[in-house]
Amino acid sequence: MHMLPSVLGLLFAQPALGTRVMNGLFDDTFSGIYRLSPFDWALLIPYFGTLFILSIYGIHRYETIRRYRKYKKNLPKQAAQQFAQLPRVTVQLPIYNERFVVERLLEETSKLDYPRELLQIQVLDDSTDETRVFTERLCNQYRAAGLDIEYRHRTNRHGYKAGALQEGLQTATGEFIAIFDADFIPPGDFLQRTIHFFTDPAVGVVQTRWSHLNKEFSILTQVEAMLLDGHFVLEHGARCGSGLFFNFNGTAGVLRRETIEDAGGWQHETLTEDSDLSYRAQLRGWRFVYLPVLDCPSELPVETYGFQVQQARWAKGLTQVAIKLLPDIWKAKLPWRVKFEAFMHLTPNISYPLMLVVSMLMLPVMIVRFYMGLFQMVLIDLPLIIASFWSITAFYLYAQRELYPKTWWKSIAFMPMLMAAGIALTVSNSKGVIEALLGIKSSFARTPKYAITQQKAKVQQTAYRRKSGMLPYIELLIGSYFVYMINFAVDTLNFFAIPFLVLFVCGYYWAAFSTLYQEYRDKLQWQRARKLAEIN
Repeated sequence: MHMLPSVLGLLFAQPALGTRVMNGLFDDTFSGIYRLSPFDWALLIPYFGTLFILSIYGIHRYETIRRYRKYKKNLPKQAAQQFAQLPRVTVQLPIYNERFVVERLLEETSKLDYPRELLQIQVLDDSTDETRVFTERLCNQYRAAGLDIEYRHRTNRHGYKAGALQEGLQTATGEFIAIFDADFIPPGDFLQRTIHFFTDPAVGVVQTRWSHLNKEFSILTQVEAMLLDGHFVLEHGARCGSGLFFNFNGTAGVLRRETIEDAGGWQHETLTEDSDLSYRAQLRGWRFVYLPVLDCPSELPVETYGFQVQQARWAKGLTQVAIKLLPDIWKAKLPWRVKFEAFMHLTPNISYPLMLVVSMLMLPVMIVRFYMGLFQMVLIDLPLIIASFWSITAFYLYAQRELYPKTWWKSIAFMPMLMAAGIALTVSNSKGVIEALLGIKSSFARTPKYAITQQKAKVQQTAYRRKSGMLPYIELLIGSYFVYMINFAVDTLNFFAIPFLVLFVCGYYWAAFSTLYQEYRDKLQWQRARKLAEIN
C-alpha cells in the first residue's frame, strides 16, 4: 500500500520573472539572446525527465478518480447469497510485543457474533517481552470461559508475520481465515457480514475498510487518516469496482484457506507479505472482494518516527513485490489494463528517490532558469503543476467528500500538512526503496501502538519506541538546503516559488524536530524513572 508520492518539486523551480526585462508574453528565452550551455542541458534534462516520470503518477491519480466515479456502483454492500450452514472460521491474531493493545484485541475478538462451535481463535505471539506471559494468561482465562482459543508462541521470528501466519495454518481448523493485527477492533458483526461472499467459489478474499480510532488525536493522525482514506476509498474502490487487481491489506479481512494454499502460502521474501500473496492469488484466478460499507477501527501511529517506520516498510515491501512478481504479471494472459494498473500500483514508491534527485537539482536548476522567462513556464511548468499538485489535492479531498459528504470541506485546512507529511517521508521511504532495488534485506519493523483513542491525550509508555539514528539530522540538513533556496528566491524576486519551498522546509523540519523532541522527552522520562528507582 503507498501513501503520498512527493511530487511537489514540480512547482518550485520557477523563473525569476521580476529580475529581467520581458518583451511581452514571448520573452527572449527563444530569441537567441540567451543560449543554454551543455552544462545547463546536463541539469535541465535529468530534472525535467524526472519530473515527467513523476507527473505520470499524478495523471494516474486523476484516472483513479475517474474510474472510481464510473465503477463505484459495482462495489458490493452485502452478499447476494447466504450459506445454509455456516462454515468453520479461524481468526488469526499475529502479535509482537503488543502489551498495550492485546487485552483490547482479545476482548473484542471474543465478542464476534458467530457460533462458538464454528469459531477458533489463534493468538500467534512472537513477543520477546512481558507481553508473552500477559497474553498467555489472558488466553487461559478465555479458554476456561469456553472459547476455542489457541496460544502459539515462537522462540524465533522466522519469516516475521508471514512466518507466524503460515505456522498457524498447521493447527488452524477453519475453512476460512480472518486476520486482525493487534491494534484493530473487529466489529461484532464482522464475520456475519463478510463470510457469505464466499458462497461464490471464485471469491478468495474479502477486504474491509480501515477506520481510525484516534483520528482526532493530533495533526499527524488527521493527516495519516486522510492518506489511508485515499487508499481505501479511491484506490481500492476503483480497482475492485472495475475488475482490476487490488491487495489484501494484511488485516481486517477474510481469506479462503484454499486460496492461501493454492497461491503458494505465506512467503516472507518481502516486507508486505499481504500484497505478495494477493497478486499470486489473483494470478491464479481468485477473485477479491472489497467491502467499503464495513469499516474496521484501528489505531494510527502517534509519533512521527513511528509513522515513518511504517511507511518505509510499506514502500520497501511493495517495491520488493514489484521486483518479484511484475515479470510474471507481464507474461500472464491478462488484459493490458490489468497489467498496467498492477504496474502503477506496485511501483509508485520509486517517486521518493526521484524526489531526492529533484531536490538536489532544484537549486542549480533555479539558477539556470534565472535567465529564462514566462513563455517556458506556461509551456512546461503549468502542465506539470496540473499533473502533480492539483492531482494530490483532488485525490485526497475527493476521498474525504465520499466519506464525509457534509463535513469534507474541513479537510481543506489539512492539505498543506498532508503535503508536508509526504515530504517528511521522502528520506526514509527513499532508503527503503533503494534497499529493495539493491536486494538488501531488513527485519520487519513493527509500528508501536498504545491503545490511544481520542479521549487519551497521553502516550502510556516509551518502551517500544525505536531510535531514529541519523535520519532526523539528514532531514535537518535537507530542510536547511531549502531554507537557502528560499533566500535565493527572495534575492531574485522569485516570489511565486517561496510558498512551495516553505512546504519543503516545513516537511523536513517537522519530521526532524518532532522526532528529536520525542526522543529527548523519552530520555528525560527514563532518567526520572531511574532516579526514582534508586531512591526507593
